[in-house]
Amino acid sequence: MLPDKIRQLNVAINGVAAGQLLKHSVYEYRYNSPAPDQASVALLMPASSSPTWQDGDLFAVMDQNLPEGDLFMRLRAMFPKQPLTPMHLLALVGANAIGRLGFAMPDTDPAPRAATIDRQTLLSTRYSPAVFDELVRAYLSTGAGIAGMQPKIMVPDRPTVPIPSLIVKAASDAYPDLAANEFLCLSAAQRAGIDTPTFDLSHDGQMLIVDRFDLIAHPDGDGVDRLGFEDVASLLGLRVRDVLSDRKYQGSYERVAQLLQYLRLPAESLHRFFAQVAFSVMVRNGDGHLKNFGVLYTSADDMRLAPMFDVVTTAIYKYTRYNGGPELEDRTMALKLFSGKHHTKTYPTKEELIHFGRQVCGVGRPEVILGHIAQAMSETLAKATHDARIPASLLAKLSPVWADGMGYGKR
Repeated sequence: MLPDKIRQLNVAINGVAAGQLLKHSVYEYRYNSPAPDQASVALLMPASSSPTWQDGDLFAVMDQNLPEGDLFMRLRAMFPKQPLTPMHLLALVGANAIGRLGFAMPDTDPAPRAATIDRQTLLSTRYSPAVFDELVRAYLSTGAGIAGMQPKIMVPDRPTVPIPSLIVKAASDAYPDLAANEFLCLSAAQRAGIDTPTFDLSHDGQMLIVDRFDLIAHPDGDGVDRLGFEDVASLLGLRVRDVLSDRKYQGSYERVAQLLQYLRLPAESLHRFFAQVAFSVMVRNGDGHLKNFGVLYTSADDMRLAPMFDVVTTAIYKYTRYNGGPELEDRTMALKLFSGKHHTKTYPTKEELIHFGRQVCGVGRPEVILGHIAQAMSETLAKATHDARIPASLLAKLSPVWADGMGYGKR
């Protein structure tokens, strides 16, 4: 059980005590040390600028990993009579959030480590809603530090790593074959030379296993170092949970590129960003919102674009507006390509996408990247026809959508 009110949490950065998060009339973060070499809790909250930071809302870098969607509802059911304020949720997240921040209530013992479950066991597990529920119940105390609406949980797979290192994503009644869909998208991205996390699809095609991309294994295999991670919504100071979740769909990819330039990421990261945006356009991923792009770092002088993650072909699914009505197809992007009131979320033409790559992202020959992506999509579809894990019904829906997208790569 958690206390009804939590006024303070100790904050660690990569396992080292760094400060305190306080909640009174506002949120306050206090660094233990204002020394110049003190690691920053966030890129835009360095200790060198101020030893104390205040905000009326939870700091965006902490808000970004609060459980939402399926995982939040499971926590709500687990604690039906307790408040689940952001401070409570951070206490439940503990040391397990994506990135390098960890949270703990003062004068409390660390939570006991959960039993590990190896990758091969997960891949050979036959999915059912009951089986996934059991997996979530077993690892909810260690796997709550991940955001996102779809069913997912983090699990530990190595006794030498004290935090969960695998993300398990499950099927959904609302979005059938979602795991296989994301597997094909990630496979095509990887084949196109786009950086992705390590991933695999379970033998029955119903669960996607993804390695965390923020952990760097020690050379001797004993333990890991954690990289800082902030998604674009966090870097823009947006809190996007619950009723404010539409904020992650506001803005443009041009604005994201400008943010990366403001942060002085190397030109290579901007080129990689173009490839990620182009790929989302070509596979018709209409959910490439502000939380699905991010930055990894060890310091403000060592930053890079995070790998591509959470990418699916959304155009094969239908949805109904919140107030009812006919089923609709997802035919728009999550963000506008260019900033400005006269631009829309309509998928761009090939010429517009090339212009975005050349003028906004500084890519010398963006059409070459489009060609590589189209070739990778074609090869991925061809290979999938011989993969027993991929349902034929999914390929039947996916193939014409991808065929349209591959047209961007034609000369």
